[in-house]
Amino acid sequence: MTREPYDRDPRGVAEKAEAYLRSTGIADTAFFGPEAEFFIFDDVRFANTGNASSYVIDSGEGHWNSAREEFPNLGYKIRPKEGYFPVPPMDTLQDIRNEMALEIEKAGIPVDKQHHEVATAGQAEIDVRFAPLKVMSDSMQYYKYIIRNVARRHNKTVTFMPKPLFGDNGSGMHTHISLWKDGKPLFAGNGYAGLSEMALFFIGGILKHAPALTCFCNPTTNSFKRLVPGFEAPVNLAYSARNRSAAVRIPTYSASPKAKRLEFRTPDASANPYIAFSAMLLAGLDGIQNRIDPGDPLDKNLYELPPEELAQVASVPDSLRGAIEALQADHSFLLRGDVFNEDFIANWVDMKQKEYDALRLRPHPYEFAMYYDV
Repeated sequence: MTREPYDRDPRGVAEKAEAYLRSTGIADTAFFGPEAEFFIFDDVRFANTGNASSYVIDSGEGHWNSAREEFPNLGYKIRPKEGYFPVPPMDTLQDIRNEMALEIEKAGIPVDKQHHEVATAGQAEIDVRFAPLKVMSDSMQYYKYIIRNVARRHNKTVTFMPKPLFGDNGSGMHTHISLWKDGKPLFAGNGYAGLSEMALFFIGGILKHAPALTCFCNPTTNSFKRLVPGFEAPVNLAYSARNRSAAVRIPTYSASPKAKRLEFRTPDASANPYIAFSAMLLAGLDGIQNRIDPGDPLDKNLYELPPEELAQVASVPDSLRGAIEALQADHSFLLRGDVFNEDFIANWVDMKQKEYDALRLRPHPYEFAMYYDV
């Protein structure tokens, strides 16, 4: 027994990331504010055997239940992509979300707001107040535990899977980040969208290392079913203050220097917060230390760009395998300050490759619809 910290402990990684930040002298605190989205379903069933594979999700709010023979069927079903901020009776889950928010606050985690999200079938978001990296990572663990158990109290089930429903928006975890030193914000300045030079370099680091970051921030095969064009998913590696199709957005809700931050929109809530937040911080610090220019902002809807123009914009990997390869090729920035080490990276890659292979080797139900009669 050495009593040395375990190198693969995610919470230990977060502690080392914060210590490394302080050692650079760049800042003393990194604040993180994740916006985790999730679904509240009434029922889920799934099975996988050698000769069968299936899943069925149900929600009284789901648009597919508009003709359901229940008594009474009161209508008011939410159509795909039309679930953002509805009010009752369309929104049937407001009271449950309020209860979740109150229970989260009882755990000492301040809640900013809760609301229905874009997708049908109970997609939700409960936002908590930003906090330092490790504190926020701890909070997200409590957050998931509380939300799942409040749902169970009401005989419902919650999933943080990025893409449980086909044809509607997936669930992300847009993450707001800012650096502070001696109680003062460092991201406010006179640059684009009111950002400081430091903030722009931080964005440069995030965009440069974003393909590798997806292996931590989008660490499941299901993650890449969300990261597709057309569902408000940020697949293009660009930054902007004016649209949500960019991987990095600059919120402009307030002119206060304290509110100046960036929003990294690629992550989802299947990520381990200790690992993902630490990796984001190291990518941004690499941008500052090496003065990485993020390029010009793209203040247009990237989904509407002509193909020849869109081809000039880099994008995130389109599969977990692509994310694994990106991490293998680009991880030296993660080794700074011994926050991560080669053993951690190799173990993570091995674990994720096994997950990728588990899906790759199995026949998919939709393949029978496409190919059974070839």
